[in-house]
Amino acid sequence: MPEISRFLGIIIKMFYNEHAPPHFHAEYNDHKAEILIETLEIKEGKLPRRVYSLVLEWATEHRDELIADWNLAREKKILNKIDPLV
Repeated sequence: MPEISRFLGIIIKMFYNEHAPPHFHAEYNDHKAEILIETLEIKEGKLPRRVYSLVLEWATEHRDELIADWNLAREKKILNKIDPLV
């Protein structure tokens, strides 16, 4: 699963051949979650509240890039790195 961003100990990844709806994976220590790109809701898993807040801030800033990477993944193409939260 390609890593597309990393910041403050949070790793953001996206799988190839992933099932709909469009989403990405966020990992922090032992916590993992699938987050829907459209609504930014947690589809599966759990993150600490502060970590989820940071992921939401990052994803809001980069939603178009997340959709672009989702489309690339569906076409089995190399995913673009996305800038970390600053």
